[in-house]
Amino acid sequence: MKKLDVDVAIIGTGTAGMTAYRAAKAQGARTVVIESGHYGTTCARVGCMPSKLLIAAAEAAHTMQHSAPFGVHAGQVRIDGPAVMERVRRERDRFVGFVLEGVDSFADEDKLRGHARFTGPHTLMVDEHTEINAARIVIATGSTPLRLPALENVGPGIVTSDDVFYWEDLPKSVAVIGTGVIGLEIGQALQRLGVRVKLFARGGSIAQLSDPEVLRSATRVLTEELDIQFQSKVVGAVQDGEEVALTVSDALGEEKTERFQYVLMAAGRTPNVHGIGLEHTGLERGADGIPLFDARTMQCGTSHIFIAGDANNERPLLHDAADHGKIAGDNAGRYPDVRPGLRRTPIAVAFTDPNIATLGASYRQLCEGGKRKFAVGAVSFANQGRSRVMLQNKGMLRVYAEFGSRRFLGAEMIAPRAEHLAHTLSWACQMRMTVDQMLDMPFYHPVIEEGVRTALRDLAQCLTRGESEVDAADSEPGT
Repeated sequence: MKKLDVDVAIIGTGTAGMTAYRAAKAQGARTVVIESGHYGTTCARVGCMPSKLLIAAAEAAHTMQHSAPFGVHAGQVRIDGPAVMERVRRERDRFVGFVLEGVDSFADEDKLRGHARFTGPHTLMVDEHTEINAARIVIATGSTPLRLPALENVGPGIVTSDDVFYWEDLPKSVAVIGTGVIGLEIGQALQRLGVRVKLFARGGSIAQLSDPEVLRSATRVLTEELDIQFQSKVVGAVQDGEEVALTVSDALGEEKTERFQYVLMAAGRTPNVHGIGLEHTGLERGADGIPLFDARTMQCGTSHIFIAGDANNERPLLHDAADHGKIAGDNAGRYPDVRPGLRRTPIAVAFTDPNIATLGASYRQLCEGGKRKFAVGAVSFANQGRSRVMLQNKGMLRVYAEFGSRRFLGAEMIAPRAEHLAHTLSWACQMRMTVDQMLDMPFYHPVIEEGVRTALRDLAQCLTRGESEVDAADSEPGT
């Protein structure tokens, strides 16, 4: 058996692991990375990049099919399923190739293949071939799609989002379990590409939204196009030939069975923290099995172990995984000199149409502990100028600010081109700008951003009047 002594061992070579490796090496630490699966990040291989390729094809089909209101008639649209999926796979492989080039740049002696598990606070066993004694360790093991017990061991018709991007043709029908970002993005894209799609949600949630007004707007907008069954529970499924007979109960407990070519489990992802011997680390863990850690330093308790990326489930998004990795790698490299790293304003986007985006403090966070004394401004995009020009006049934006300081706190929205609106607002949030400072910024005409100005003006008036969400609610009879 081979034995290694290193300063830093990093488990995983996804976005967080690769970034942590570079950061630890930059500190002069003797560093190794350990990978049990394929090289290549979740984003590049089965996540954000291939999903956007599928969405791009769906947008092209949707534009051609809905050009008549502009007086433009495209004729019959033909969707070539094999060609759609071939481009998704080809371009996906190209993105993965860029990641592999990054891994190839690591020194060969710094890379180990195999499953790593803790055998002690400082020791790792990689398969049965290498024992590592590490002064510091970074857990960057990523995540995998959440699997529902009711759909286990059914057959090949039960798939996860990881499987979708290996399809060679578009299916005839898909049931999507979950209305989170993954389920909505893939579900809407497949629907627009001619697939019969039905989405099932256990509750009433839509993506990452917590603002009840924005959630109502999102539900109304999306159900105009998509068949979404809320308050549904998956009872079971049976593989019957090339189809799956899926049984679901509704809010009244009534069961119904429908047949689909595939049932896509899109109920989220779960951190890969099980089966790596955390019980041998001495770390305190939460009910979910994830070690307790400091989100500013990525340090687990006061130990020499750090956790980064999807593995810690704090913000399972690529840009945050990269930040996690940089912080964890820096601190592992210079331990015990542990320092807080740069944490940026939270931002999340679902690339549905319209986009769904959140940034800064969410409505739910601002309401925690009965602290609903914040001001809210809003705008509907139903009659917003540029939105109507593009026939994309759907959705709404709600923005939040602090009384007294008038500091901008965050926003939630379903809006046309919200991916861009969210970036502008997240920058203002990170710069701790006031609503008045934001209104002093330039707004061109005619652009979607004029809707942001309308919402900020409404927010400024609410701040001046001293009106908050809870004030309005308290004034209503029976509340």
